Amino acid sequence: VVPSPLALLLALGAAATALAEPLRFVDCGSIDGSIQEVNVSPCPTQPCLLHKGTSYSINVTFASKIESQGSKARVYGEMLHVDIPFPIPEPDGCKSGIQCPIQKGHSYSYLNKLPVKSEYPSIKLIVKWELVDDQDQMLFCWKIPVQITS
Repeated sequence: VVPSPLALLLALGAAATALAEPLRFVDCGSIDGSIQEVNVSPCPTQPCLLHKGTSYSINVTFASKIESQGSKARVYGEMLHVDIPFPIPEPDGCKSGIQCPIQKGHSYSYLNKLPVKSEYPSIKLIVKWELVDDQDQMLFCWKIPVQITS
C-alpha cells in the first residue's frame, strides 16, 4: 500500500507539532501559584541542549492563588545539589508578560529570555526557575535538565 500524500503530510504535521510539546518539568515548590505549562524554545528534546551564544525563550503559564503587587524571578544552575545564581536580563515579572498587580484566580503567561553566554562551561546541569511574589513566596518554581554545549 502506498500512503497518500495527505497521509504523509498529516504524519509530518504531527511530527512537527510534537517538537513544540510542553516540557516535562519538576515542580520544586510552587506555593502561591500552580504551573499549567512550561515551554523553552527551541528545545525539541530533553534534556534541552543549550548552545553557547544563544538566547532561549521561556514561557510559563500559571494560575495565581494570591494577590501580589509584583513578582521577581530568580534563576539558578543546580549542580551537585548546589544552586548557582544565573543572571537573567529582566528579573521583574511585571515586565515579563505579567499584568500587575497579580490577581487571585487569574492565569498568566510569564515570558522571559535565558541567555547562554559563550564563556559558560560545557556541562550538564539542572535549570531551576523561581518566580516569587511580594511576600517572597513561590508563585512558581520549576526545574528541567539541560546540557550546555558549544
